Amino acid sequence: MPDPQDRPLPAHVTTPLLTLITEHSLDDDYAEVARRRDPTDNEPRGRSAWVAAAVVTVFGVLAATAAVQTSRNQDTEDAGRATLIARVQSERAALAAQEASIASLQRANIELEDARAEVVEQQRATEARLRRLETVTGYGAVTGPGVRIVVDDAPGGDVTQLVRDEDLALLVDGLWGAGAEAISINDQRLTALTAIRNVGPAIHVNSRPVNPPYTVQAIGDTLSLQADLLDTTHGQQFFDLADDLGFEYAMKNESTLTLPAAPGPRLRHVVAGTGEGAAGQQEVTP
Repeated sequence: MPDPQDRPLPAHVTTPLLTLITEHSLDDDYAEVARRRDPTDNEPRGRSAWVAAAVVTVFGVLAATAAVQTSRNQDTEDAGRATLIARVQSERAALAAQEASIASLQRANIELEDARAEVVEQQRATEARLRRLETVTGYGAVTGPGVRIVVDDAPGGDVTQLVRDEDLALLVDGLWGAGAEAISINDQRLTALTAIRNVGPAIHVNSRPVNPPYTVQAIGDTLSLQADLLDTTHGQQFFDLADDLGFEYAMKNESTLTLPAAPGPRLRHVVAGTGEGAAGQQEVTP
């Protein structure tokens, strides 16, 4: 059985109202004229004329109504179309504004990414420079190959045969001259501000006491550091003195030495002010 939905719709359903009225009214008129000419028709002519007039009148009313309705529908359609066009144009303008805003934000984002990359690169360069400065100044822990030298007092010697601050200072100066990159004494890292001083019988490094035997570690080239130390003036003076006084010492190359960071420097004098004059400045000693 065929599907009812597949059958075509009747003509009176799909035909516009004005066309339908016109066609049917003309058909009725033709039928009325034919009937009048039919000699067998016995209907009174007056009645026929009245019927024809009524049909024409009804047709006119229907045609006028259809015309008015069509005009109104056309006006409504025109108004709806104009509104739709205006809305489309408004949405297009809003979309264009949004796209322009997105493009602007994308450009700003690219600029921020470039600025961020530049800042990150500057930060890395600054951190690398800071590590180099910490290594040179002694305020950062370092690891590398070098030489370990252990020095001790003369066994069974008197007070004159004890290792003193100036003796260790000779050894340290010789190591610096031989190319050492970092030095520590009994895990006290040496810096440009480090003082090696005797306080009574004890030796103080970085204001902290160290006891014998004194372990001096120096990071540098293990192939040349010991030989270069013996060639320096301070190195020769230290070893001559050690031999004369009977110090015990031993040197050994190490593939890996780890030297701690020196304690941070303490402020000794702080001057408050802008530096534009002495007025308003005050010296503070912590």
